[in-house]
Amino acid sequence: MIDLDVNRSQDKPSNDKFGDASLGMHSSITRRDFLGATLLASGAQLLHPFSPAQLLAQQPDAVLPGAIEHWNGYGGVGEYAASNGNTWQVLSAGHKLRDSNAAGFLKSVTDTGELYDCVVVGGGISGLAAAALFLRQARPSSTCLILENHPIFGGEAKQNEFAVDGQPVVAHQGSAIYFVPYPRSFLADFYDAIGLHEPRLAYQTWGGPVPAMSVGRTPYDSAGMSTGQYGFWFGPNLAATDHSTSTGKWLVDPVGKKFADAPVSPAARSELLRWYSGDAEGHSNFTPPQYEGDAVSRSLDSVTLEDHYILRFGITREFIRTYLSPDLGGGSGLGADALSAFSEYAADLLHPYQKNGEAVQMFPGGNTTIARLIVKTLIPTAFAGETNPDAVTRNPVNFAALDLPDSHARIRLGATVLHASHQGDASRADLLEIIYEKNDQLFRVGARSAVMAGGSWTTKHIIADLPAAQRAAYAQFFRSPSIMANVAVRNWRFLSKLGITGCRWFGGSIGNYIELRRMALVGDVASQFSPDSPTVLTVKILFSHPGLSTEAQGHRGRAELLATPFRDYERRIRDQLSQMFSSAGFDAQRDIAGIILNRWGHAYLSPQPGFFFGTNGNPAPREVLRSAPFGRIAFANTDLAGAMDHRYSILEARRAVSQLFDSVLD
Repeated sequence: MIDLDVNRSQDKPSNDKFGDASLGMHSSITRRDFLGATLLASGAQLLHPFSPAQLLAQQPDAVLPGAIEHWNGYGGVGEYAASNGNTWQVLSAGHKLRDSNAAGFLKSVTDTGELYDCVVVGGGISGLAAAALFLRQARPSSTCLILENHPIFGGEAKQNEFAVDGQPVVAHQGSAIYFVPYPRSFLADFYDAIGLHEPRLAYQTWGGPVPAMSVGRTPYDSAGMSTGQYGFWFGPNLAATDHSTSTGKWLVDPVGKKFADAPVSPAARSELLRWYSGDAEGHSNFTPPQYEGDAVSRSLDSVTLEDHYILRFGITREFIRTYLSPDLGGGSGLGADALSAFSEYAADLLHPYQKNGEAVQMFPGGNTTIARLIVKTLIPTAFAGETNPDAVTRNPVNFAALDLPDSHARIRLGATVLHASHQGDASRADLLEIIYEKNDQLFRVGARSAVMAGGSWTTKHIIADLPAAQRAAYAQFFRSPSIMANVAVRNWRFLSKLGITGCRWFGGSIGNYIELRRMALVGDVASQFSPDSPTVLTVKILFSHPGLSTEAQGHRGRAELLATPFRDYERRIRDQLSQMFSSAGFDAQRDIAGIILNRWGHAYLSPQPGFFFGTNGNPAPREVLRSAPFGRIAFANTDLAGAMDHRYSILEARRAVSQLFDSVLD
């Protein structure tokens, strides 16, 4: 467990082991008292429940003390404590980017005098991979600067850390799983180059009563479904049709019991059984696409995922929207009604290596470990020890080593890029100017090339001389929000008492499912897992509004995410868990050790029909940006692939860097 914290100045680690744990309580309670006595953030009565919409409308001096933190909520302990999703500080910097007046701020810029062979905008996996691949291919004396707006690198590949009764527990903030690649593939070579030599991991073993319960290795496995250790909970609005209860109803082993006691209509019961038993698979003779761009994939891109499922599985639109959305399109952030049907199959075409064991793998903090490995490869002194997963997990970041003048690779944190443009005509310019904000000051650096590795929603604002074609293409990239709420519990006996290791609920007030997982044995992880073990339950919150356009659903979801303070989400999570599990002995005040919200305003690229292969003879928007650099600027980020998968983050970085060397840099 990393035992450093990032202080609120966002510039350097703090010596405060406990982080800002007092945020959720009155200020007279000390951090240590608060941690030692009851809850970290749970049960909070926040003093000033302001939303960013209210905060952004005020002048900085008018914001009440603590109001920003009360929107951010508790951030946990360790190096990621000040970087739980898009914090208010990051959000407000992003709004400056959107609303900036270039003519005005260009007058107050300090020129650093720096000139880099490549500047990478964005320090997520795509940006980090772009820097690593650039320096691997460039001449030995080349230099690369990564500008990252968060207090720590990783993008959505970051983690939350809790200390629960003295025991460390970790969970992912966003990017979670990775897949074992084919042994001689580019991805296998990349993993090996960053120190991930053995991509298959060892995991915790069962340490509870015999027989062992079925616990998966990721929060998406539904491992108990096939063994009868999975539950469905129907909320009061559904269970009220069953006169036995008005507080909701559990159905454990729903498939084994054929949904016989489900408080739903006979038609819904039949569809639930067909879907979860797998019988719906036999409805049609559908053959999935074999490669990207084949006739099947192009046909899928012409319809919504919802319409495709109706035809492929013989289920109704009402069933999809009531029981499957938004999780059916969860990998793209919205319900199936808003997405291209090809989005369901895009990531499968990367062909994970299924031989010799399970292909799906997950580190304790998700793909945080992969981000840390890339940084260790770029800057060897960024972490002590060897270049391997265990070392970069156990050892803290050496923040002082990230931005040293003599280093070929540099990472500048807390730097929000506001402007990038060619010095002169893009077709003939030799240099770029990049302007960023850090600590309320503006700085300029020069670059011979750049990779825009941030998301589409920022890139289109940053590049001042972006041509109309690329700008029009970016206008067709629709991003949707998400909240990853990590709930640390002192044990999971209440789940064990119900006989389940995962569950799904319908008619609740927030979220849709939770799933236990056995942790990979990397870092400070106990070798065994049992109902007495502390763990983190991840509640994924999506913002699906069927019937609205893809773009409108994203806007509406962001409005809700921005307007809702931490206190309200916390209360809804506590109430939801209490409503479901109090009958099994769960007590939120006693059992919840902490709640962290990771708000991602633009978490997912949500590809609408036509996104992948174009419509009406027009090129696909992603291909306009992928086909060639604009002058000395190449484009990366996973949203250009249309699938939110860290493998695409790396592959898009590879393409962007190759384009720079093929047609820009000499």
